Amino acid sequence: MPKRGYHHGNLRQALIDAALELIEARGPTGFTLSEAAKQAGVTPAAVYRHFDGREDLIAEAARQGYEIFADLMDFAYQSGQPSALRAFEATGRAYLAFARKYPGHYIAMFESGISVNRTPELAAVAGRANAVLERAATDLSQHIPEDRRPPASMFSAHIWAMSHGVVELFARNSPGRASPFPADDLLETGIGIYLRGLGLVRPDE
Repeated sequence: MPKRGYHHGNLRQALIDAALELIEARGPTGFTLSEAAKQAGVTPAAVYRHFDGREDLIAEAARQGYEIFADLMDFAYQSGQPSALRAFEATGRAYLAFARKYPGHYIAMFESGISVNRTPELAAVAGRANAVLERAATDLSQHIPEDRRPPASMFSAHIWAMSHGVVELFARNSPGRASPFPADDLLETGIGIYLRGLGLVRPDE
């Protein structure tokens, strides 16, 4: 692979971009720092000026992924307004869209084993993404009497888990698994069934 040119100041990002390509191609444990350095066109020693090890490099890739993810989720939420239902459903679709468009970031975030609490910066941006879904859930549940209203954090977590499951099983070409329905349709109908079961939307919505 031809070496990439870089200038002082963007070497760190070049290493992250190289790591993202390797993560997508081989998985988060399928490459070494030396290979990331080679892909970025620098010496292995240069990596340690910016990262203490492979996990630090992956953690930064995950942090950048969460930044993109949080922005996409917020855009989806805003685009669904003023309908609380459309805003909530849009955040689920944004999850699928992110996984498809940014597979390297997605793997670094959710499949690398890197804790979101590894750094304060990573924890903060992961929390920002989660807060968007909780805000959408809070909006949607306002018509339910408070004493029967499920915590927004609970059903937003359920929808996050449902979205993640659809991505893992049917949207990322998992070997041996296929669905007769598009992943988007699976998620949308699943969200609808779940929300109706909780009484969060009326049967005719």
